[in-house]
Amino acid sequence: MLEGLLIGLETAFSIKNLLMVIGGCLIGTFIGMLPGLGPMSIIAIMIPVAISMGDPSAALILLAGVYYGAIFGGSTSSILLNAPGVAGTVASSFDGYPMARQGKAGKALTIAAIASFAGGTMGAILLMVFAPALSSVALLFHSAEYFALMVVGLSAIAAFAGTGQVAKAMLMTLLGLIMATVGEGALFNLPRFTMGIMDLQSGFGFITLAMAMFALPEALFLVLKPKDLKGDEGEIKDLRITRAEAKAIAPVIGRQSLQGFFIGVLPGAGATIASFLGYAVERNIAPKAEQDEFGKGSIKGLAAPETANNAACTGSFVPLLTLGIPGSGTTAILLGALIALNVTPGPRLMIDDPQIFWAVIMSMFIGNLVLLILNLPLIPYIAKVLSVPRNYLIPFILFFTLMGAYIGQNNATELLMLVGFGVCATALKFADYPLAPLLIGFILGGMMEDNFSRSMQLYDGVSFIWERPMTLGLLVIAAILVVLPSYRARRAKARQEGVAEGD
Repeated sequence: MLEGLLIGLETAFSIKNLLMVIGGCLIGTFIGMLPGLGPMSIIAIMIPVAISMGDPSAALILLAGVYYGAIFGGSTSSILLNAPGVAGTVASSFDGYPMARQGKAGKALTIAAIASFAGGTMGAILLMVFAPALSSVALLFHSAEYFALMVVGLSAIAAFAGTGQVAKAMLMTLLGLIMATVGEGALFNLPRFTMGIMDLQSGFGFITLAMAMFALPEALFLVLKPKDLKGDEGEIKDLRITRAEAKAIAPVIGRQSLQGFFIGVLPGAGATIASFLGYAVERNIAPKAEQDEFGKGSIKGLAAPETANNAACTGSFVPLLTLGIPGSGTTAILLGALIALNVTPGPRLMIDDPQIFWAVIMSMFIGNLVLLILNLPLIPYIAKVLSVPRNYLIPFILFFTLMGAYIGQNNATELLMLVGFGVCATALKFADYPLAPLLIGFILGGMMEDNFSRSMQLYDGVSFIWERPMTLGLLVIAAILVVLPSYRARRAKARQEGVAEGD
């Protein structure tokens, strides 16, 4: 192992591979800022370039740099424009965008940069230490456990609801689950609820729905509220985080680096679930006063998903490199690139090609440092997007929203659906319905149905719930997460009544 590590260090620090890391991070960060062009799209575009190099180490280092660069850069559009084009950065907009609206765009971007760096670096350390052992743990998770994990993710929707909005959040989650059933079913591969429209055969596109839920209503709100059309004047202030803020987010970063990494290790989980669960966990364990700040510009609410999604990106390389199993759609594309380069990922990769395995891990440390050095000095200039008068910003938001939806599916019908969903989302926003639970239900609904269908087929019914202890344990955790907010609310109410009677 030590010999392989030394070979990896030598390979990673060669001039060629250092340029690959820097180039990949730059490409991923700047293109990742554009809504609609997520890591999968960018990596797919870069694959011919990577394969033409002929060097598997350099190619994988370049593509890995693009991957975590795109996740790193994707938070920028979420924070500044409320336009998350990547599923893994949706949760970053919940508190990042309110901070930007409060004139704290610089601080929000600084927290995002530091949290991303910490999550990615901690993830790389854990990957280096635990990769061989974790590959066997990942094999313990089957369809039944993945189904239960999705239920845990759905049960945490209370974290995305404001005070007194749990019923509304549950309703929106149910609507998201219903929307996830449109298209071909997991069990019979027959179209459902398509109304004879061929373009709905594959269901609604995530990019279209994300843009319709977040970016388009924002543009419409600016049109409907002309008094907000003026840009933020003056210098971009509050770039630095105070000692008290650093002390507040440090435990969040530590917890979510670990949680995000271990969720990323599970094939099929990935950065999206890690960011949502990270946000939910931090809100649920926060004191009551801090819980009310979530969704309104909480620094903890921004640090948690940013740390978790970057740690999960690193964790997703565990099943890819040690088992040859892609942990997400993005790592599936990376797997295809490796096979095209005559490299077989799996248990023997550390033995047969240690220079590739360790060079990729070492490049992650370099890449995260490059991303931090690259982003911190540029924050004042990136944040100036908010100083642009809103009447100029509206066409900009609309252009990237429409472009992102079209690029996602290459289908003009997506534009019609985008407008329709956008108008509905704006009406729901006016009625004070939280939109995030709908998107969570949509994202997790498809994966939950797939895994539930497979489990039903394997066990000829629902007996897998009590026959697999890990599944049962996860479902018990989900039940606790559902009951806990109500129990807390009743306990707080009873305590207030007791104080009132005492007075």
